[in-house]
Amino acid sequence: MPRVTVTVRDSGGRTATTSVSYTVAPPVLGGYYLSGNADPTADMAGGNFRSLTQYRSFADGYVFPGYQRPWLVELGKAGVQMNMVLELKHYGAPTFGPQSFTVDGTSYTVPAPAMTIQQRPGTTWPRAYGYGQVLAGQCDGLLARALSQYRTLGFGVNIQLASELDTDHEFGTTEAGKAYTWAESDARAVQAMTYIVNWFRARPLPAGTTFSVGVGGFDRACFQRTHPETLMAKLNYLQWNVYATSPTHTALARFRRTKDWAVADLGPVALSRPVIIAEWGVRVAEIPDQARWIGTVPAAIATLNAERGPRIVRTNYFNSGWGTLSPKSSGLAALRAAYATRPYV
Repeated sequence: MPRVTVTVRDSGGRTATTSVSYTVAPPVLGGYYLSGNADPTADMAGGNFRSLTQYRSFADGYVFPGYQRPWLVELGKAGVQMNMVLELKHYGAPTFGPQSFTVDGTSYTVPAPAMTIQQRPGTTWPRAYGYGQVLAGQCDGLLARALSQYRTLGFGVNIQLASELDTDHEFGTTEAGKAYTWAESDARAVQAMTYIVNWFRARPLPAGTTFSVGVGGFDRACFQRTHPETLMAKLNYLQWNVYATSPTHTALARFRRTKDWAVADLGPVALSRPVIIAEWGVRVAEIPDQARWIGTVPAAIATLNAERGPRIVRTNYFNSGWGTLSPKSSGLAALRAAYATRPYV
């Protein structure tokens, strides 16, 4: 570790010397996501965009790099760091039925997804492969298919398991006709996420592969339940998402909220992990001047990274849903300006 030594001498010739070790933190990676997993190349052109979030379902037959997404390979080989969110939530497949396929000479049959998530009253509940199905090994074929494709990608990625466990579990879950509370769903998810990470780590992985588990970070008890030290010992990053949805929301307060919970509630292993913000955004309905708000983010991240606790190392803007840039031109200009500012450079 580098050290700097300073010696001072007063007018009487007396001296004092002190030394201190220091590290130089690398820049935070400014990143992006474009609605629908669309090609973001044009939006990223001319800016210091060095990170990208993508979403895939294990049900999809084209997990890596994704169907008709050659641009993702080009960006990855150019050094853009990928945060690949892999979900048990079922999408990207033609039906909800069982799947039979062969991976590297081994045949697999995966049953239909048995769980429902995001059970908000008055909505259609999405289907997902169940945590019990994962633990029973019934989803191993899905993991094998994803891994086989990943090995041909040409670079390592961070694999984020689930998009937001808290969003998935907020109203409970149901698997194979049995209902589970939010807390019960969190406990079952931790078991399933541990199984998946262990499954991948037991096999050869591309260099640079890392893992995290996804949360929105809006409920303190859930955040604590889904980050036990036993699971964090197997992960490389903490992760949470950040949105401004009120005129009163400042960048510092929004990025700080979940970090404060981490510092107060999590153990030393968790706190040793850096943070990926897989999604952040500004909802234009409440904050019409998105560009101004975006311009306050670099100072907020710099302040948080100077404080005790895990360091934020990637922030990927979510140009979709709550974060949709409107107008897009001024929003992208603000992102380019923000990512050209410390701590992003």
